[in-house]
Amino acid sequence: MGRIKTKLIKRKTKELLSVYPDQFTSDFSENKVKVSEFAKVGSKKLRNTIAGYMSRLKKKE
Repeated sequence: MGRIKTKLIKRKTKELLSVYPDQFTSDFSENKVKVSEFAKVGSKKLRNTIAGYMSRLKKKE
C-alpha cells in the first residue's frame, strides 16, 4: 500500500508536466533538479514528493 498524494502535489505535478512535458524522466534524481529549476517550491520535502510523483507518472507512460 502506498501513501496517497494530496491535491497540491497532484496539481503542481500535472502543471509542470503540461508546461514541460519532455523535460522530465522516470529518474528521481534528475526530476529533483528540474522541479527546483521550474517551480518555486518552499520546502525540500515538497520538492522531493513532487519529483517522486513525477517519476511514478513517467514510468506509467
